[in-house]
Amino acid sequence: MLFLQIKQRMRHRAKSSKIKYEHHMIKGLREFLEKELEPLEYVLAIFPGEIKRTKNPSSGGLKVKFQYSTNTGAKLLAYGSGVVQEIFVVTNEPEKLKEKLTKIQFRRQG
Repeated sequence: MLFLQIKQRMRHRAKSSKIKYEHHMIKGLREFLEKELEPLEYVLAIFPGEIKRTKNPSSGGLKVKFQYSTNTGAKLLAYGSGVVQEIFVVTNEPEKLKEKLTKIQFRRQG
């Protein structure tokens, strides 16, 4: 029922993109979302959240990690150079999304 309500609300938004641009995005995140997550049929919508500074500046570029499942999908964290950004993904298959992110991280490290 909750997915139906979200789909009805999203009906009035642009249909060309699953990514909802309500906040700025950290460097490299937009490209990552467009290439890796938006094409997935089980991903219904992607909502990037606020950007926050971290205590320890990280190096090595963008890293996206699955944090936990939510009622409507999943919460991810994107780490950039000294910042972190929440990403909320609407999906009915959060475990499949978690597996995909694990494969992407392994591919980027290898």
